[in-house]
Amino acid sequence: MTYLKMNDEKLLNVVVELNILLADYHVYYQKLRSNHWNITGKNFFDLHEKFEEMYNDAKVKIDEIAERILTLKHHPMSKFQDYLKTASISEDTPLKTDTEMVNETLKDHKILLEQMSKVVDEANNISDEGTVDLIGAYIRELEKTSWMLTAWSKKTSESLKENLVEVE
Repeated sequence: MTYLKMNDEKLLNVVVELNILLADYHVYYQKLRSNHWNITGKNFFDLHEKFEEMYNDAKVKIDEIAERILTLKHHPMSKFQDYLKTASISEDTPLKTDTEMVNETLKDHKILLEQMSKVVDEANNISDEGTVDLIGAYIRELEKTSWMLTAWSKKTSESLKENLVEVE
């Protein structure tokens, strides 16, 4: 008995994009661990805790992405050398300032969000609602985290927008 109502051949594009996302998440996870270990300065306590929260979240997502690939009757990529070859996110020096760490993390978020959009596009093409639902939630969460890191990066005197949107 098959639990999927999708053609196995049509799933291949979704699985390929999910494996790329899996590779990106593995490199992103390790960079967050590095940031957590190497953060110094006046923002140590806040960012040490935030990076830990973020890498724990990434660890859960890595497992869920791999399990989604298995659910789609394929095997997830599982060798670190393959992650490094496949990922769009690249390794970086661990010796950075707090601001450099946050800025690099925001760049990685942009890459992750772009890859998530590719996954959703492919999943929508074959009506793979399970993948769309999973990745859609990831997009919402990562956008919120990006907003928070961007807010942390601003000077207190900066405003979100010069003009408030008024409803008439």
